[in-house]
Amino acid sequence: MRLVLLPLKTHPRRPVKNFTRFVEVARTLLKPPKPDLIVLPEAAFTGYLYEPQDLEAFAEPIPGPTTARMAECARAWGVWLGFGLLERTAQGIFNTAVLLDRNGRIVLKHRKIAEQPPFLRGSRVPLAQTEFGRLAFLICGDLFDEEAWQQIPRNTRLVLVPMARSFDQVSPDPERWEREERRAYQEAVARLGVTAALVNALEVETEDPCFGGAMLVSGDGRVLAESPHGTDTPLVENL
Repeated sequence: MRLVLLPLKTHPRRPVKNFTRFVEVARTLLKPPKPDLIVLPEAAFTGYLYEPQDLEAFAEPIPGPTTARMAECARAWGVWLGFGLLERTAQGIFNTAVLLDRNGRIVLKHRKIAEQPPFLRGSRVPLAQTEFGRLAFLICGDLFDEEAWQQIPRNTRLVLVPMARSFDQVSPDPERWEREERRAYQEAVARLGVTAALVNALEVETEDPCFGGAMLVSGDGRVLAESPHGTDTPLVENL
């Protein structure tokens, strides 16, 4: 599997601009050897929003407009795509991640478990058997939630972890990243016991921006590869 973790540079509340940016960056990554799987952050095209007026404006059903546009990309490029979005349902709003296969079909949908109101909480971690082996999602805080990570078998090939993580007051913060944050993720993945691919949004033009970067961490907690904290540099790895 040739994996790309894309910490997309995101302007909150500007999904068209963010989607256009994604397509531009993705096309630069499609040159041989082409990726098999591209993974984007949590709430990839809207930013992580939680105010009622924002959820009313930007949450959408699954399937819906964003999954349809991404399905077109998956088919045109012949790649798998994983990404987060704000999901509208009759019951309320979920923070959700979706995996599309090369034909644009939804093969996996995970609703974040470690979530707070006004979002509804998911309760289960679905698994997908793919050409790469068994895959699963955990969304950001799910990685630290025992109810979530205990549902994933140790023989799972890879756990995809879209994130929208920021630091209070200063973000990005390379010193804090080196001092404590990276280690916290390594310890969480070691507890999970499955290789995990973490990808965080890089937000701009907002007061509390997500700090970007991506990591591939082995099931014993070793950092296998990392893109720089505070950047939108794609991480490309062969697994």
